[in-house]
Order: sequence, then C-alpha cells, then structure tokens
Amino acid sequence: MTYAEGRRAAQAYGSMAVQTGVEAATPHRLVQMLMEGALEKMAAARGHMQRGNIADKGANISWAISIIEGMRASLDLEAGGEIARNLNDLYDYMGRRLLEANLRNDINALEEVMALLREIKAGWDAIPGLLGQQ
Repeated sequence: MTYAEGRRAAQAYGSMAVQTGVEAATPHRLVQMLMEGALEKMAAARGHMQRGNIADKGANISWAISIIEGMRASLDLEAGGEIARNLNDLYDYMGRRLLEANLRNDINALEEVMALLREIKAGWDAIPGLLGQQ
C-alpha cells in the first residue's frame, strides 16, 4: 500500500467514525461536537496564520464561522429566552471577530474567540453533571 492509499484509507476510517459518532449522539453531545470542531478549526487556523499559510488559514476560519453560524441558527430565541438571545449576540460577535482575524491576520482576535468558545463549552460540558447524568 502506498502512502497516498494509506492516507485515503485512514481518512475514510476517520470519516466513518465521525459519522457513526454523530448518528449515535444525543442533542447535547452534538452541540459539544460542534464546539469541539470549531475549536479544532480555529487552532488549525492559528497554526496556518503563524506559518503564513494564508489559504489554509482562511479555509479553517471560514469553517469555524460556519460551525458557529450553525449553532447560532439552531437557537430557539423564543423558548430560550434571555440565554438564547445572549448566545445569539455572542455567536454574532464571534463570527465578526473571526472575520477580522482572517482579514488582518490578527492572532489575538482568533484567540479571543477561542477563549470565549471554551468558556461556553465548559458550561455546556457541566450540564450533565448538574442534572445527575454522566
């Protein structure tokens, strides 16, 4: 097996593992997975930014923005009340800061959004424990 064949096989396996994980996930876990994915894309973008790889930086930031916009679009602003409205505003802010990070190669803006999302994720991750679930 060549390197390219091995790499394609590994990517296919990884894709199947993600698909299986998504299909078996609870709604709570799906949100966790989205947050993890956005953080991974921002971390990759930071590395590309540091190395001057503009195209891959932009692609990863764009992907992170898409994930955050997806989370934003899934908010039920009526049922979620003030919390949903605050998250909506925060996700909007995060998207704008990511655009700025991309346009200006601003690693501080990128890291700001990563810190905000980590804080949201920490709260989200604590929910099952607060409800007596694991």
